[in-house]
Amino acid sequence: MTDKKLIGNRGEDAVIACMASEGYRFLARNFSVHNIGEIDVVMTKGGDLYIVEVKSRLSGTMIADPASSITFSKRMKLKRTAEIFISRYNLYHMNVHFLAGCVTHDRDGLIQNVEIIPF
Repeated sequence: MTDKKLIGNRGEDAVIACMASEGYRFLARNFSVHNIGEIDVVMTKGGDLYIVEVKSRLSGTMIADPASSITFSKRMKLKRTAEIFISRYNLYHMNVHFLAGCVTHDRDGLIQNVEIIPF
């Protein structure tokens, strides 16, 4: 499967489903701010806000640490975008956590595994 957007959407769907099954509540998806950045998924649980960067990879490829593929530049963009999201929706009272959602899929785009880790 070569459609990166479709694979990305399936990866985001898988992360949302995985986190929802663990008691997280979906808040937003693909929140973007022009010339700043985009947040793939935003979830909440209790008084905490979770900003999730989703990384989809083909099964069998070497990924020692999915969070390591999130560059310093990407982290800064995520942080700035999260600040705008928090401001826009007046979520200052929430604790903020940044997570990497690593999704592996087969050549047909079918999800094989989902792992959520902090970064």
